Amino acid sequence: MFRWCTNEVEPRDRFDYWREVRAKGLFGVTAELERERRADFFGEFSLRQLGGAGLVELKASPYAVERSNSDIAYAPGDSICVYQQLGSGGWFGGMRASDFSIGSGNFATSHTDLPYRTAPLGAGGFHLRILKIPVSSIPAQDKRMRELAPRTFNDPALAPLLAACFADLGEAAADDATADATSPVQTSLVQALVHLALIERGIVRPGSRRGQAALRTARLSQARRLIVRHLQNPDLVPTMVADQLGVSVRHLHMLFETAEKSFSQTVTGERLKQSRRLMREAPDRLIADVATACGFESLATYYRVFNAAYGMAPGDFRAKGSDGG
Repeated sequence: MFRWCTNEVEPRDRFDYWREVRAKGLFGVTAELERERRADFFGEFSLRQLGGAGLVELKASPYAVERSNSDIAYAPGDSICVYQQLGSGGWFGGMRASDFSIGSGNFATSHTDLPYRTAPLGAGGFHLRILKIPVSSIPAQDKRMRELAPRTFNDPALAPLLAACFADLGEAAADDATADATSPVQTSLVQALVHLALIERGIVRPGSRRGQAALRTARLSQARRLIVRHLQNPDLVPTMVADQLGVSVRHLHMLFETAEKSFSQTVTGERLKQSRRLMREAPDRLIADVATACGFESLATYYRVFNAAYGMAPGDFRAKGSDGG
């Protein structure tokens, strides 16, 4: 991962450095800000290579951005971008289509080599994630992919699927920090995200082989996140998750057939992982309270499952942790 922050530059030079080295040199855009506001400028970003794509998270003070024809000629990208807005919102304009705004938590897509202008809507400035996928790495080749002017997502059913995939991609990157940046999990999530975007733009059919694969990956991500959200509920069962996901119980089990663990194994694994975290964070908390907080139906069940998974009782795990083990 590459991280950079304007704190590494003298205050008087921060915006000029951001504009010339980061905005133009790295992102291929022109950045503009009134001279009297430049002394207070702040910006930071991270860049990860994941599954054949680049994932950027950017935070910055308000300023104006333009990707002009000359910028495109200087730094062509030939990639599809999927944006996740995290801050107070943003505005896009200057395209062939009409201008639009994008609110916090929403998504947009574009091809890198079409001109646009953008600026944050709020005083908080920019905060967004951008997944940049080279067109050459997308199996479903279609000339319309290079005609994707920036546009927000219009299908609300896809938003939670995109959010789940983005969240899982970030966690996979953290888990695989020392591993190959083209791990199967990362590649699967990247391909799911780009094909969901192409479904939304009408380029990939939902019922096609690639469309169905993207929807399966995304629904599995969403199912796992629903499990984590409801771990404390002892009645966390397939029916509950299937209802929230909007699929049948049979379809839910089919999703987990392609995963390393079944539904029940996933629930148990997440509960055990959370219980270990709680014991580390609150070493004085009663183990019975930890078991209840993680949704185990009884203390006896928790001891049995914990011992089977780790070869020791929860109290022994806690003691080893307090000894630095």
